Amino acid sequence: MSQLTSKVIAVTGAGGGMGQQVVKDLLRNGATVVGLDINTEALSSIEDKNLRSKNIDLLDEASIVNVFKEIYEEFGRLDGLVNIAGIAQAAKSITNVEVSEWHKLMDINATAVFLTSREAVRYMKEKNQGSIVNVGSVSVTRPRPGLQSYVASKGAVEAFTKALALETAPFNIRANVVHPGPADTNMLGKFSAQENEKIEMNKDVFAKSVPLGRLIEPSDIAPTVIHLLSDGARMITGSVIHVDGGRSI
Repeated sequence: MSQLTSKVIAVTGAGGGMGQQVVKDLLRNGATVVGLDINTEALSSIEDKNLRSKNIDLLDEASIVNVFKEIYEEFGRLDGLVNIAGIAQAAKSITNVEVSEWHKLMDINATAVFLTSREAVRYMKEKNQGSIVNVGSVSVTRPRPGLQSYVASKGAVEAFTKALALETAPFNIRANVVHPGPADTNMLGKFSAQENEKIEMNKDVFAKSVPLGRLIEPSDIAPTVIHLLSDGARMITGSVIHVDGGRSI
């Protein structure tokens, strides 16, 4: 039997490179998946009767409330939530960061995690079980110059997840963080410094920072997510797991 047979899992950021890989692996392991993203067109190439796609603004509270209600009403359960959705920060000195940029990073990278986790927990409590996996960043452990606002947003995800794990443990709901290292996705290029910034930030720089010698692939990250959602991880909660090729050392 597959690890996630009969489980219903919601995935935010499902249309991105990492999100698509996680969705495919979830389906391969027997789960029913609800992909949530601002644009789920990328998921149209995945043909599987156990996949549902929903276009949604993760900062629209009413939409978040409604979509989780719809999931529970359709399937009668919600076993897992994977928060992958996020944005990068173009590397720049703090003196050049507008407060609007700070708020955007915090909203998409942290507030959306709060909103989806809140609604997931609401329904997980009904079955007295569940697992939440929030994707952070190795930059929380090993920050880089010029990414201070991004690092703060992902640090918030780590702190929030640990507090959530403690709060929901009595309901047998687990919450964990996966910190990927620099990953070979479209998002990586968005960290590149703006023209007026003297900060070296490119694909080669990131790759050289990984002791194992290469960028992390979405396929490196997905198996850890799958395990944390499975019953095999039933005693893992409040943990921070690095999938970073040694970058966090």
